[in-house]
Amino acid sequence: MSNAPDDDLTVIRVDQFFPHPPAKVWRALTEPELLVQWQMQGAEAFRLEVGHRYTMTSVPRPHTNFSGTVEVEVLAYEPQRMLSLRWTDADPANSVDWTVTWKVEQEGRGTRLFLVHEGFDPDDPAQLMARTIMDGGWRTHVMRALGHTMERI
Repeated sequence: MSNAPDDDLTVIRVDQFFPHPPAKVWRALTEPELLVQWQMQGAEAFRLEVGHRYTMTSVPRPHTNFSGTVEVEVLAYEPQRMLSLRWTDADPANSVDWTVTWKVEQEGRGTRLFLVHEGFDPDDPAQLMARTIMDGGWRTHVMRALGHTMERI
């Protein structure tokens, strides 16, 4: 896993190796009954369909202008290779408009999973705080939970 901080304050980039084939990683990213094991509440409403919208909820974090509710839209996908989502805060007063893209690449007998989370405003202190918190969360909690989910498949 790359733990080097990213100098671009508008984006989070994470890459993580998993000792599982790409098809298993793809299942964990796209099957609702698996998504609920490692993502926010509401992930079970996901459908692999461009334009599909659903809502996820988590703990509100007012100091980062996060209401606790994320509206998600499936922007694009290439089966077993790429999934791109738009995340916006349900509260229109919050200026969250992010793109979260997953890329799946076979590496040896396993898979290299790339995450690009972009759209942070470097001039907004709340966005910078959100980026810092989410950067750590993606690298630790989410990747670990995703790995545990794949181990149970």
